[in-house]
Amino acid sequence: MDTTFNFVSLSYRQSRTYLFSVLFIVGNILLPQLCHLVHLGGPTLLPIYFFTLVGAYKYGVRLGLLVAVLSPLVNSLLFGMPIPALLPAIICKSVLLAVAAGYMAGRTCRLSVLSLVAVVLFYQIAGGMAEWLISGSLDAALQDFRIGIPGMLLQVFGGYFLLKSISRI
Repeated sequence: MDTTFNFVSLSYRQSRTYLFSVLFIVGNILLPQLCHLVHLGGPTLLPIYFFTLVGAYKYGVRLGLLVAVLSPLVNSLLFGMPIPALLPAIICKSVLLAVAAGYMAGRTCRLSVLSLVAVVLFYQIAGGMAEWLISGSLDAALQDFRIGIPGMLLQVFGGYFLLKSISRI
């Protein structure tokens, strides 16, 4: 399951960067709303990260950073979730995810399940350490590894199939 990939690194000077960012942010707003219909859907499925991963892997770090920072902020302002106290840790993880996904895709120009596993593990481990520093709670830092495995699998396999389907765009 390794394929060449049409990676496109967008710059902040291109209007496409902002248009696609809005689309991925909307995805990061709608998917969490759907997941929150299920008990513990947010912490279990980690939906706020999904379109950050896809956007950054397809269109690069710059687009990924816009989506990573704005998605949690907009969700929090509109729906109160994530709660403001969790925003620093979630934004930190989102930024790490955007950087890792954009770097991996740009460096390899390949799409594979293994590369997505590496990206997800990187942002979860580094982000977990950052969350521990931010919150002072090891329990909070390990929550994604305790109950968020389904969300990580969704990111890897759902991300793979979505990225494969849009790879020619």
